[in-house]
Amino acid sequence: MQELHDAPLAPLTTFRLGGPATRLVTATTDDEVMAAVREADEAGTPLLLIGGGSNLVIGDKGFEGTALVIATKGFSLDGTSLELAAGETWTDAVARTVEAGLAGIECLAGIPGSAGATPIQNVGAYGQEVSSTITEVVAYDRRTGETVTLANEDCAFSYRHSRFKSDPERYVVLRVRFALEDAEGLSAPLRYAETARALGVEPGDRVPLTRARETVLKLRAGKGMVLDPEDHDTWSAGSFFTNPILTDTDFAQFRARVRERLGDGVEPPAYPAGEGHTKTSAAWLIDKSGFTKGYGDGPARISTKHTLALTNRGSATTEDLLALAREVVAGVHEAFGITLVNEPVTVGVSL
Repeated sequence: MQELHDAPLAPLTTFRLGGPATRLVTATTDDEVMAAVREADEAGTPLLLIGGGSNLVIGDKGFEGTALVIATKGFSLDGTSLELAAGETWTDAVARTVEAGLAGIECLAGIPGSAGATPIQNVGAYGQEVSSTITEVVAYDRRTGETVTLANEDCAFSYRHSRFKSDPERYVVLRVRFALEDAEGLSAPLRYAETARALGVEPGDRVPLTRARETVLKLRAGKGMVLDPEDHDTWSAGSFFTNPILTDTDFAQFRARVRERLGDGVEPPAYPAGEGHTKTSAAWLIDKSGFTKGYGDGPARISTKHTLALTNRGSATTEDLLALAREVVAGVHEAFGITLVNEPVTVGVSL
């Protein structure tokens, strides 16, 4: 287990932002992870867990406590059953399942971060969510000091949410298990219209797994959502805000605001989100509120490729980023009466 003091955290995040940690520990086995967590808990030391760093906004003052990098490795396939160690690089794991001819997570290609973070956020994109294929999550329960195995139904998955996210101080994800599908080299049925259009097929169709993965990677790259150290549009956390889910009453009021602001012929994006609820697009809200691609004149700006990504142009501070985020939140609320919620986890700061 590697240990450093007064260690910079910015290089461990995709934003490349944030001050140092008092102590930085890197664990490469489950036992090392649990030992580091126990040590911090017994000493009453604040603990920050870091996987791929793609969903973190760390304050400029850094983190006063122990930052634990989970760098465990483990990729195990048994038929259609997959087990990943928490520290596995997610996009590499997706590529290996496609190579193995197994469907279920191919449209989640290119998402930065670690496998252990996927159930916490219920990671999803292009018509797939990990909650559809996760069977179990093995975690260290900080409350009881034991290793527990949580079945899918015990994880309380919902849109970009889970039991782990609602109680972030309790569980440390160690391993994630999935049930994939052998569809003879074909993808799962495509559920996202943009993906189907790009592939020249209809929603619900299947295509060769490699084509599905390559198409998603191309779509993501076009939006600056595939990490590239030379492209500042990818110095981000991907989507900075979640798509709002509104009650029927709130959505009716929102539609009225849209007509008032943009004209009678304009309809906002609307997607079913369970009985009595409708999901709309955060990217659309941001754009229609006047925050277009490339917005900003400082070191933190909206991506030139996608309005939902806030980016570090190379010399930003966390406060620069937060100032831009607050401006966007205020502008969208003023325009449409909707308050956007940040998707990344904030450490030592808040909107």
